[in-house]
Amino acid sequence: MAKAYLTVRAEVPEAERARFDHWYETDHLPWALRVFGARRAWRCWSKSALGAHIAFYEFASVDAAEAIQQSDAIKPLIADFDRVWADRVPRRREVLEIVQEIEP
Repeated sequence: MAKAYLTVRAEVPEAERARFDHWYETDHLPWALRVFGARRAWRCWSKSALGAHIAFYEFASVDAAEAIQQSDAIKPLIADFDRVWADRVPRRREVLEIVQEIEP
């Protein structure tokens, strides 16, 4: 089985960036990591698409990454995101399957 990533890309207005950054760092990312049972999690701010914030959650398989999206476990996280950010911060999720990894 190939490892996979669930990614969540959010489009954050500049006026909300500092608040969003703090909330994601201290609240959302640690909570999602625990709930998802992911191997690890990290997040990035895009340097080429201003305001784009991408969170990554690593899973052992595509099935595991896809299953979390269909589980009841994700529902409180979605509800909390919607409660805090409403329609000010749109987001989308994707599952990415690793098909090749090389190291020097």
